[in-house]
Amino acid sequence: MVRILSDTSTLYSTEQAKQAGFNVAPLSVTIAGKTYREFDEISSKEFVSIIHQGHMPTSSQPAIGEVAALYEQYPDDELLNISMAKGLSSTYDSAVAAKELCDHGDRITVINSRTLCGPHRYIVEKATQMAAEGASLKEITDRVEELMLTAKSYLIPSDFSYLRRGGRLSPLVSYVGQAVQLAPILTQTEDGCQLTMAAVRRGFKQAVTHVGKLLSERCTGSGWRIYITHADAQQSAEQALILLKALIPSATFEIHPLSPVFITQGGPSCVAIQAIHE
Repeated sequence: MVRILSDTSTLYSTEQAKQAGFNVAPLSVTIAGKTYREFDEISSKEFVSIIHQGHMPTSSQPAIGEVAALYEQYPDDELLNISMAKGLSSTYDSAVAAKELCDHGDRITVINSRTLCGPHRYIVEKATQMAAEGASLKEITDRVEELMLTAKSYLIPSDFSYLRRGGRLSPLVSYVGQAVQLAPILTQTEDGCQLTMAAVRRGFKQAVTHVGKLLSERCTGSGWRIYITHADAQQSAEQALILLKALIPSATFEIHPLSPVFITQGGPSCVAIQAIHE
């Protein structure tokens, strides 16, 4: 039997994941002197509320011991851990290190999905479905590799201070950008390990339209799934949905709250737009 494991980049809590047929190791956020497991102990909305009180968060990957303990629950199964993108977090490294602690490490496979959030969620859901249908480990990993190649992500932040802190923009550019209400658009590098500047537009609507045009060139034909995820910015997400549906009418759309850990990187009110082929 193949059992699927992952982490909360999938936007599933540990309980939600169990109900869906897989397991996740939660990432954590620390804010206002307290540490929380994301989704299990703090929601995205609660997290953003604390940020607005003037607190700056930090985040951390699942502890190696916790991941190893998760592996040890299934000593007789083939385990496939589909991790969020290496480089954007040390979650992949923790998953690999935990494997080395287990007696049955030869039956544990760890994959760097090179993506996160929406596409990561879909990849894990698909892998779980295939495992339930009796697919082999190779069949599942081959399909995961195929899906990974189709994923594309864009981030439209609202608060430039988070980009300054993360080194995504120079202080001068970010201060000027905030003053004139520019909307930067970030995307993952080809290896998925970092975020890089893709474009700058004047305002959120123009930024979403630009992303929609880029995706419309990529998402041709049927079978594309587009995720709109947000940091307590439901209204912005719904505005983006209207704009994107007009540009890519054949796609399937989903809206989800972003994980607290990703909000730590992108900042409150950020919106991510991500695509993957089904």
